Amino acid sequence: MGDGIEKFSLRQLRYFVTVAEAGTMAAAAERHHISQSAISLAVAQLERGLGVQLLLRRKSRGIALTDAGRRLLPEARTLLAHAGEVQSTAQSISQSVSGELTVGCFPTITPFVMPDILRRFPQLHPEVVLQLAEGSVSELTDRLLEGTCEVALMYDLGVGADIAKTLLYRVRPYVLLAEDHPLADDRPIRLADLHGEPMVMLDMRPSADMFRSVLASGGVEPDARFVSASFESVRSLVASGVGYSLLLQRPAPAFTYSGPGLVYREIADDVLEVDVILAHARDARPTRRARAFSKYCVDTYATG
Repeated sequence: MGDGIEKFSLRQLRYFVTVAEAGTMAAAAERHHISQSAISLAVAQLERGLGVQLLLRRKSRGIALTDAGRRLLPEARTLLAHAGEVQSTAQSISQSVSGELTVGCFPTITPFVMPDILRRFPQLHPEVVLQLAEGSVSELTDRLLEGTCEVALMYDLGVGADIAKTLLYRVRPYVLLAEDHPLADDRPIRLADLHGEPMVMLDMRPSADMFRSVLASGGVEPDARFVSASFESVRSLVASGVGYSLLLQRPAPAFTYSGPGLVYREIADDVLEVDVILAHARDARPTRRARAFSKYCVDTYATG
């Protein structure tokens, strides 16, 4: 029976996470409205219970996480999230889906899916508060593994095995041209026709690497005269006539902030399609609100 003795408490875990996020014992104590000594004692008890050192105490320089502390932090966040859900379930006879859900999204996907999600998902689950966190694929992956983001909408480009993926839909690269460009007609365009043409590159990894790979499959080395991390900046520059671009998402209007129109042309070559996925950390157990969000996304977008 003695083997089942509790080694730590949720309170100790909560204080540890706060210290890791706040950077000092004093700041953590202020957040919880308790004394600094109480925070320090709880974390020390947690370390003794687990048999590992989690924090390095540095005079006048705050704290630093040990390797064990860094590895425990996402697990602690996940456990606390589920503990909060258990408490919510116990207090709610209706068993409603509730709480705050942080959703990650790749920036060029955001304007095409998040407005609809933010409008319609709360109608189904009014007690869930959605928070949006944008970032590159690698940044979103880090957030998922750290536990600061439960689910994310992103491209399946360079996503590791520690991330679980659900396919929502696929997008195919296309050529974006100014409406008066010599190649701007209705026919699919061969990549080879872009040889020597100046390009406006969307510089947002891993998208930029994917576009270079697509062009290379047609024997084209891009002459990237202009580079921007802004989707709309790329579209406006192309509309001005300074070069073509490759993109994945297609806004309905073919106009830009600056006024001139654009032409979308399909690529005649056999090029790679890119999966838009819903992702979460493979080792994390999704909360009910995350499962409800995932179901909504599959029901809404998985038909293409």
